[in-house]
Amino acid sequence: MKTMNSFLRRLILSLCCLAVVSASAAPGEPVEADRIVAVVGSEVITGYDLRTRLDAALRQLQKQGTPLPPQDVLERQLLERLIMEQVQLQYARESGMRVDDVQLDQAIGRIAANNKMSPQMFRLALEGDGIPYAAFREEIRNEMLMVRLREREVDGKLVISDSEIDNYLAEQKVAGGGEEYQIAHILLRAPESASPEQLKKLRLRGEEALKRARAGENFSVLTAAYSDAQDALQGGSFGWRTLDRLPALYAEAAAALKAGETSELLRSAAGFHIVKLVAKRGGAASVSVRQTRARHILVRINEVVSADDARHKLELVRERIVNGVDFAEQARLYSQDGSGPKGGELGWLNPGDTVPEFERAMDALAPGEVSPIVQSPFGMHLIQVMERRERDVSDERQRMNARQTLRERKLDESYQDWLRQLRDRTYVENRLEER
Repeated sequence: MKTMNSFLRRLILSLCCLAVVSASAAPGEPVEADRIVAVVGSEVITGYDLRTRLDAALRQLQKQGTPLPPQDVLERQLLERLIMEQVQLQYARESGMRVDDVQLDQAIGRIAANNKMSPQMFRLALEGDGIPYAAFREEIRNEMLMVRLREREVDGKLVISDSEIDNYLAEQKVAGGGEEYQIAHILLRAPESASPEQLKKLRLRGEEALKRARAGENFSVLTAAYSDAQDALQGGSFGWRTLDRLPALYAEAAAALKAGETSELLRSAAGFHIVKLVAKRGGAASVSVRQTRARHILVRINEVVSADDARHKLELVRERIVNGVDFAEQARLYSQDGSGPKGGELGWLNPGDTVPEFERAMDALAPGEVSPIVQSPFGMHLIQVMERRERDVSDERQRMNARQTLRERKLDESYQDWLRQLRDRTYVENRLEER
């Protein structure tokens, strides 16, 4: 019934499950109900939801070889992440965002293709691993909703002014270098209108985490146990970045650290932070880039053309090209990309202009060489490098790179601020803390 709200539907479902369990139990045998561990707006999070997420997290940490934090600590962290997901999903749905079945099927088809399977094979593989296909579909639908919500509410509203770009470029001329820093972090998120008591409690928790980090405990374990950031189960890693691509607070902290050192407990509007400098590398940044002039033939994968069909078709095309048939002619005949009528010509490409799978394959080719079949999110490709050159970065390119760098620097801070405000606007009751 469409007028029934989500809370009632979940409650009735829980009662139905309880009835089934009760009916199967022996007379007089006590039956434990699946209790509610949190209420988020009009939705509930049950103990079953939390146990399912906990089991998945434990498997992930064991696979990574990360020592496990105490289970009650991990439970609390995972429940907070479930709450944050539910807050975002409710807001997305209330504001009219939807991912329809066609869009969902296309996304799952791309995931299957990336795993070199047809959608049917992928479904069988999931079910063989004990993952219900219907639950997997809804998980992917939710992920897509949250990505689109972030793009609309944060990414799409972030403005980088020309004056900011001018200031950044001026700073770069003075600073010169291009050292890269590998950092990891812990975020203890504070409510937007946190009371002094809440902040004191959060600070003490941060100081405890910092003390353990400086005592040499595994930082990945500490992020899983303490961090409220989305990357907590991945060790809180930012990967390799230059200082200008880090949030300003983190950049300032990292610049003052030696490899292996941990910052003081840092305070921002988002809460408290701990930054660890894992490693540092590199030196002065080059003022020129290597450009590649390339062409390609693309065969797309869809409901009609499977990954195997596309690969077989391109293998035949590649064989013709290797035997002397003109690449441009084959591109005009078979490529499903907009560059097809131009013989597959992509012009001069800078690093980062193409998706990583395409760029890696292209960079491995010598001029004149034709690649093996390459798969990317767009489909299957044949690539030929025509020539390469070193080129000074133009003013336009510099400004574009500066704009992207400033966006990356601001995006995470803006996203964390938005998440905190959204959570504070949503009714949340955490019943796990009542135990």
